[in-house]
Amino acid sequence: MVGATVFSAALVVAAQAVFASPIARSGYGVKDSHNVPRDWKKVARAPASHVMHLQIGLKQSNFAELEKQLYEVSDPTHPKYGQHLSAGEVEELVKPTEETSDLVHEWLGDNGIVPSSYSAAKDWITVSLPVSEIERLLDTEYHIFEHKDGSKVARAPSWSLPRHLHSHIDTIQPTNSFFRARGRASQAFVDEGVFADPSLAKSYPTSPEIGAVCNTSSVTPQCFETLYKTKGYKPRSTRENKVAFTNYLGEHPIRTDGELFLEKFRPQAVSVAKTFPQLTLDGGPGDEPLSAEDLASSTSKEANLDFQAISGINYKTPIISYSTGGSPPFIPSNSTPDNTNEPYLVWVNWLLSQKTIPQVISTSYADDEQTVPASYARRVCQQFAQVGARGTSLLFASGDSGVGPYGECTSNDGKNTDKFLPEFPPSCPYVTAVGATKNFEPEVVAYRPAFVGPDGVAHGNYTSGGGFSNIFDIPAYQKKEVTSYVKALKGEYDGWYNPKGRAYPDISAQGLYFAYFWNGTEGTISGTSASTPLTSGIISLVNDALLASGKPSLGFLNPWLYSVGFKGLNDITSGSAVGCGVDGFPAVKGWDPVTGLGTPDFPKLVALAGGKL
Repeated sequence: MVGATVFSAALVVAAQAVFASPIARSGYGVKDSHNVPRDWKKVARAPASHVMHLQIGLKQSNFAELEKQLYEVSDPTHPKYGQHLSAGEVEELVKPTEETSDLVHEWLGDNGIVPSSYSAAKDWITVSLPVSEIERLLDTEYHIFEHKDGSKVARAPSWSLPRHLHSHIDTIQPTNSFFRARGRASQAFVDEGVFADPSLAKSYPTSPEIGAVCNTSSVTPQCFETLYKTKGYKPRSTRENKVAFTNYLGEHPIRTDGELFLEKFRPQAVSVAKTFPQLTLDGGPGDEPLSAEDLASSTSKEANLDFQAISGINYKTPIISYSTGGSPPFIPSNSTPDNTNEPYLVWVNWLLSQKTIPQVISTSYADDEQTVPASYARRVCQQFAQVGARGTSLLFASGDSGVGPYGECTSNDGKNTDKFLPEFPPSCPYVTAVGATKNFEPEVVAYRPAFVGPDGVAHGNYTSGGGFSNIFDIPAYQKKEVTSYVKALKGEYDGWYNPKGRAYPDISAQGLYFAYFWNGTEGTISGTSASTPLTSGIISLVNDALLASGKPSLGFLNPWLYSVGFKGLNDITSGSAVGCGVDGFPAVKGWDPVTGLGTPDFPKLVALAGGKL
């Protein structure tokens, strides 16, 4: 054993020598560094000939003014409320200064590099280069890192720039971001058939109307429309109003499954599943049936859920699907560029290049915030702010592991201290994060402990996610609520979270055992990936009522929700964000970091927003 120990130590020393950072170039300094997250390990040097799309984020000229105007048009007490910005107005505020643009282009030109594309505002430059040239450009070394699930990426945890460019470039990726757009409808929460969960409390609705259509073992559109009071509403602004959802990881909605779902629950709307547009970006999957590979990997359950949840509650409003390429197996190639594993940036920059965009967009993908360098998270978040300023509500799932997955709640700062794990993008202050509930009268925090069903199949632990950002500060719109909540905790969980961070979720909705179809079979599926598209469909109906009344859409929701809209939500006061081996943050009267401000009461929300039913 002693000999084995010495041999292992020698290997470590040798590996450290091989993987040591290159000697700093003259005039260069480290611009950004990020610890390799847990579950990743370095396995080899990246192939020098492997081509990657490098995305360079130039400093935006006047983001402070963009943020100011975002809050003005989103604050119901401000004279500019609802006066959303045009694409051109947004681009003018965030385009780089001439000095910044000239210096960056000079640097690229001196290295013989010609940009391959630009974002609409020219605040992002894309170049395609082999790893060897990127390493020289950024004075770094790329290695292959392997996740515990077997997936691999090429990354450089630390990278440098000429010092005179440090104040002109915010971030460059892919370098040190290990962010992965994990789907929230984890396989652990998918049930092939409809069955009775023994962990569910026997809770029976007292309202005959709700009791007639709501069943905890398989929750249907008929239940949602009754519970949240959208039943009977007839959309009137379907030419102008739109709702969309995003797909990543090879996901795309399967039309035949959508048809089966609508045939059962909305037979008058089957044509919607046949005709809604599916747009593909950056090599994303096309509009096609499930392949043998898709079936083997259970692909498109998330995408099916998104379409079916939205169409079940709001099928008359045009629905759009965006499928963006990302996160494939790492296959080195001399000619095929890596798609960077940064799909949010690809999608949002494409979206911002469009002159008109949907009023509501739902996203059910996220990852641990600590897998993302702060510089990169801020820039992606700033892109979301641009979308909000144009009058679009961005809704993101808050996560399915409460305050963090069991056994994984440690910091990524090299100290391995016990920490709750907030998620990104829901931690971004410019998006609306959606938690999940279960049961009906009353609704409570969605929680299901792990168990093995009568069929011998294991079902994973699931809790509505919530927490406090370690990157973003508390925004003004929720400061009173968050400060009050933290004070009421009386020191509980101190040290586990950042009490001064942006807190989420903001709202919530049903998220346990949604009825849905995949591969021609009805089953159930759970997660904030279910509550988010459902809520998006309801918010889209509120927008319909507003547009029909001659008013603008809600746009960025949060300032309105915390100042006015909360009066149209059902407060959730039972349950907690179970995770990290503890009960986690409890639901309380008012806002809490597990269900936010509550679940929708559609007629009240319409009235508070100034619309008419």
